[in-house]
Amino acid sequence: MKMRNKYFIGICLIMMCISCKDSLEEKPQVVVSSEDLNTPENVEKMVISAYSTLGNENIHTSNSLWPWGSLRSGDAYKGGDGVGDNSEWNDYETFVTNRATNSLTDQMWAQMYNGIGRANDALQRINAIDVSVYPNKIARQAEMRFLRGNYYFMLKILFNQIPYFDETIAKDDYINISNVELTSDQLWDKIAEEFQFGVENLPDTQADAGRPNKFTASAFLAKVRLYQAYKQDDKYAVISIDQSKLQEVISLCDNVINAGKYSLATDFGQNFLAEYDNGPESVFAIQYSKNDGTKYGRIDMGHSLSYPMNPEYGCCWQHIPSQDLVNNYKTDNNGLPLFSGYNNTDATTVNDFLNNTFDPRLDHTVGIPGHPFKYVTTFIYQTSWARAPAIYGNYTSMKDVAAYNDPSFQRIPPFMSSSKNWELIRYADVLLWKAEALIELGRPLEALPLINQVRQRASNSTSMLKQSNGSFISNYKVVTYQPGINCTWTPSYAKEALRRERRLEFAMEGNRFFDLVRWGIAETYLNSYFASEGTKKSYLKLARFTKGKDEYMPIPTNQINFSKGLYKQNPGY
Repeated sequence: MKMRNKYFIGICLIMMCISCKDSLEEKPQVVVSSEDLNTPENVEKMVISAYSTLGNENIHTSNSLWPWGSLRSGDAYKGGDGVGDNSEWNDYETFVTNRATNSLTDQMWAQMYNGIGRANDALQRINAIDVSVYPNKIARQAEMRFLRGNYYFMLKILFNQIPYFDETIAKDDYINISNVELTSDQLWDKIAEEFQFGVENLPDTQADAGRPNKFTASAFLAKVRLYQAYKQDDKYAVISIDQSKLQEVISLCDNVINAGKYSLATDFGQNFLAEYDNGPESVFAIQYSKNDGTKYGRIDMGHSLSYPMNPEYGCCWQHIPSQDLVNNYKTDNNGLPLFSGYNNTDATTVNDFLNNTFDPRLDHTVGIPGHPFKYVTTFIYQTSWARAPAIYGNYTSMKDVAAYNDPSFQRIPPFMSSSKNWELIRYADVLLWKAEALIELGRPLEALPLINQVRQRASNSTSMLKQSNGSFISNYKVVTYQPGINCTWTPSYAKEALRRERRLEFAMEGNRFFDLVRWGIAETYLNSYFASEGTKKSYLKLARFTKGKDEYMPIPTNQINFSKGLYKQNPGY
């Protein structure tokens, strides 16, 4: 019996050896070599992989930039259950405790460079394929450079001093490239080149909504040149404005305006509803999805913490509109913004919103107790939905969330979000960039109709803002600027009107802080905000913006360590 068992074991061992030999000689079916990817079919997949980085954010690294653009601007409080909940964001909001060791800053840096790495990898492969076998070669090069430009733009406005790698640089050489190798102007020009290539090589129209066209590239290039036009010294003070860059902004915006492809959405709120995704105002948006074969879909995880604390949602009530922002939507007796005095009294009760006049964009932007939430007339926002009202008040963000009964809504326990798009550039941006350039060039009358287009659309955006009985939620009154009738359109007045319009239009979309820095008014504006808002929210009493430091984030300590000390820290950190 023992001999029989030994014989059987021996046969099994021989069979195993033969099987292993055969397996070792077989090409693995689940492993792809780098060379295998260098075919037109697989390069297309690498292109899609690069696009996926736009939606590969997580709950702490939103590509909308709201933790950096809203929390640091006076538009929003951090929210949550207190200052210790995601305390890294509290450090952003109050500035004084923001450090280079903040883990979320490091995560965001890494996420952006991951996107750049994917674009570079795809470009290396695209460049090596002959156009005769890959007819899409030039267009795909332009798309990858467009994506790379987008990531570099975000890094530039976040950190200012960043290392620049393109596909011609070997990965082993990355460690030798400093974040101060290029001057600010040289870096802006590098980013501009990415979009200029798109202007020259992208088609007028793309079959896939998520791909940029030549007009999308024109819009991004206009944004780059607008930021570059405001020249900063080494203390980040704006010392001059480049007139030639402003002229370029106007020309590029005209390319978009005259394309005949874009217009303002009929109703402002349509920009934040999934059923209107890729509408006429969408110049470029992150494309999210659900029911796509994955468990939860490629939903917008970057906004998944914004939902209020009620049974239909449940978590986590962060990114909360400030009282200052809510008051900012008041209008005067003529229906124009209150350039001063809007913060003299707080609008908080249902009657406050009926007894004063407001810009309709308020109720598209802010969830207010007693008002229907996300346009569902039977779904009334309650004070109980706020998680920590004693600290952060009772409001909730609206643009970045979906109604609980919307087909785009998706739970991903314990969080939730939606598959609706997130706009990185809207047509309203293009109109107001051109208006800004015209005003800074001393041509405010030419800017007037552009600003008025945006205001007129706001005035028309009330049809979704009603209670179940058909009455309006708030008392709305918005009119256009009419020189000689309701205003005196001087250059200084026009500048204030433009800047206020950008806040009203893009509040909570992650833009505001970067506008303040571009205009050179961040210190004055934010310290005034802290002085006022600190009397209402005690955790802001010690908040302070330090000029020459807080305009940009610190270079993460981890990244300086990875570079073996080659990267230089930003001033003040």
